[in-house]
Amino acid sequence: MLEYLRNAADKPVAKVLMFILVFSFVGWGAAEWIFSGASRDTSLVHVGNADVSVQQFNNEKSIQLAAMSKDEQRASYTDPKKAAELTNSVISKLTTNQLALNRAKDLKFFVSEKRIAEEIKNDPQFQINGQFQPWIFDMVLQNSGAREKDVINSVRGKVLSNMALGAVNVSLPVPQFAVDAAYNARYTKRGIKYSTVKFSDYKVDEPTEEQLKIYHSSHPTIVPETRSVSYVFFAADNSKPDEYDAGYKKMQEIEDMIISGDGMKAAAEKGNAKYVNIANIARGVKVSDKVLTDDLIAKLFSMESGGESELIELKEGFIILRVDEVVAEHNAEYKDVKKSLVDGWKKAEQRKKAYEKANEKLIALNNGKTIKDVESASVSRTEGAPLEVLNVAFAGKNGDNVIAEDKGAFYVVSIGKDTMPASDKTKKESLRKELEKMSTRFVQDDYIRFLKHEYPVKINKRNYEKFITK
Repeated sequence: MLEYLRNAADKPVAKVLMFILVFSFVGWGAAEWIFSGASRDTSLVHVGNADVSVQQFNNEKSIQLAAMSKDEQRASYTDPKKAAELTNSVISKLTTNQLALNRAKDLKFFVSEKRIAEEIKNDPQFQINGQFQPWIFDMVLQNSGAREKDVINSVRGKVLSNMALGAVNVSLPVPQFAVDAAYNARYTKRGIKYSTVKFSDYKVDEPTEEQLKIYHSSHPTIVPETRSVSYVFFAADNSKPDEYDAGYKKMQEIEDMIISGDGMKAAAEKGNAKYVNIANIARGVKVSDKVLTDDLIAKLFSMESGGESELIELKEGFIILRVDEVVAEHNAEYKDVKKSLVDGWKKAEQRKKAYEKANEKLIALNNGKTIKDVESASVSRTEGAPLEVLNVAFAGKNGDNVIAEDKGAFYVVSIGKDTMPASDKTKKESLRKELEKMSTRFVQDDYIRFLKHEYPVKINKRNYEKFITK
């Protein structure tokens, strides 16, 4: 391939050099296998019978990071939410690509070396004034640390992926009647009148003891399940083989002590590991402990009381978890929540009085009478009045009178006539493109679901926790 690109395929010296290179790489691979380097599992995601490797993840992550601004890059390292979004984006792209490659293989698609060479030669990053420059190709390879084989495999994969997914990436035409219907639905205005009845307009006295007890019986305060947990942690940089092996051996010894009857604290002390006990952890609530990730907490909530986990490998070490005690979800006692019930009772009483007033206004409207404090508005589906008013305004029909409820108010709404929008070619064309993208996306999503059924996707949790999560 290198000679093809450099127009030097027929030179004897080049052939000899290439033979030496190939032999060297074969020898290197054999030595790697002999020393067990090649036997290590680096799979991150299983896609059918194929794998996405940790190296592929790192390469794609580097590509996506390089395309970001400096602020976005910084956020991806400092903001856990942004970091998770980047990880999900990388895995999603690699998984989709491997699904397409699996499909291309089953359909017996083939990409010739000539096609690959043409793709490389036509890549703008390797050109000057539209002409392929071998020295630029060499420089890019050298700066990126990639091998020519990596580039060739990447190009072949992209071409095969495009072959497998090309048919579902074609923009789908949307008929004019659908565009017109969507345009009218989006831009039609509806005339309404509405009166606002706020809860806060009604004053209530302090509740009696009996009223609070009745309120508590119908509005119980739920105390969520909590767990007291402990763990033994042995720190090790598991990206380094020597530290991994030593840490794993040490943690096995600690695990054997626990199985033999030693308490977790005693076993941790004997094995020079860290022991931690945390009381009353609630599901979904962050803890200050840096070792207990969301995944580990989720695992703790899947275990039985008194149960201990298997030895778990993390990126920064090894851990064994234990659930010491489980306090099940339960209703709080009246005496424990009495003070907090007062505000709830008052708001409920205010809401009750506000509803009585709103219902009086609704009855008056239905009887053909006029009501006070009415606002008139011409609204769309997205603006012109409070959201709850918009929802009921477009859910009903002309002449309907209805009540809508928001957080702190009731709205008595009278629905009027529609005003159809004037035709706007620019808006309709923009809407057509939007609908075409949506239609194409629906087809793509259906096809990806089909591919996932054909080639089941499964995360290698061991390597994911070891190399990806922190």
